[in-house]
Amino acid sequence: MNLLQRLEYWGDRHHPKWADILRFALGLFLCYKGIEFLENMSTMISRMSGMLPNSYFALSILSHYIVFAHLVGGLMLAFGLLTRAACIMQIPILIGAIFFINQEEMFRPFQQMTITVICLAGLIYFLIAGNGPWSVDKYFDEKKREKNT
Repeated sequence: MNLLQRLEYWGDRHHPKWADILRFALGLFLCYKGIEFLENMSTMISRMSGMLPNSYFALSILSHYIVFAHLVGGLMLAFGLLTRAACIMQIPILIGAIFFINQEEMFRPFQQMTITVICLAGLIYFLIAGNGPWSVDKYFDEKKREKNT
């Protein structure tokens, strides 16, 4: 067994059911952030254009990827469908968000940096632990086992 298989095996065996509630909440929150990003896309593009000048096409592609990954990845994460793939789609976005958050926002009462770091930690946990017992993938696995029996 290589390292990835051992991590997956450990994650499948040590996944408490309450963690599925956190996975569901994280997925819905990321979906909400995708909708919020979609509503404020022009503001975010103008904000990021200061860091990447003369690249409106690249910023447009990037912003559309962020919206797609948050909406689709958030729903996949919430329902437990290809959870690790959904986490892999989200992690680069949140790492980028850490670098694009202004330093002035660090001292607000409801800090964006704290939310980003908590979401990133949750995504890394679910990347390792997987989807859990209350998920669509688990349901399909059980149906496949019943069919083979």
